[in-house]
Amino acid sequence: MSLIVALCTGNAARSVMAGALLAGDADIVVATRGTHVIEGMPMSLRTRGALAALGVSNHAHRSRQLSSDDLRHADLVVAMAREHVQFVRRVHPEAAPRTATLKRLARDLPPASGSIAERVAFLRLDTVELEHWEDVDDPAGGDEIVFHECAREIRTLLDQLAPALRECG
Repeated sequence: MSLIVALCTGNAARSVMAGALLAGDADIVVATRGTHVIEGMPMSLRTRGALAALGVSNHAHRSRQLSSDDLRHADLVVAMAREHVQFVRRVHPEAAPRTATLKRLARDLPPASGSIAERVAFLRLDTVELEHWEDVDDPAGGDEIVFHECAREIRTLLDQLAPALRECG
């Protein structure tokens, strides 16, 4: 079983969406965190609505700040934007080799044999130059349709990534 941390800024929208969508996979344990969080806040109502439109819920969610303890056993940190990868590289450099954006992972993580840890290590993520195309735009401040579009984008990316998240043997 793999531990994956989904990471965004406030842990109220993008990482919550990714975490809720990943949570249905029996091979994965998911934690959602943020880089600049007000602890204990529920997900936004627009996030809740966007997830409901996809048939997913996570009413128990409360925002949490990313910590070293969260990263200690994480096999992979799935960041929603370059700024989150940069935060991990700066504040938690020990986790940088296991941290990348969702878009990069959906494109680059091979669904080959071996553990997630082995395949992630092969990508040398701590040395990857971050690029503009990697960001999942933050829906914060947007209206309901923006949140729905964000949730659909994250679901599409996770559908691409899903085969690579399974442990192979």
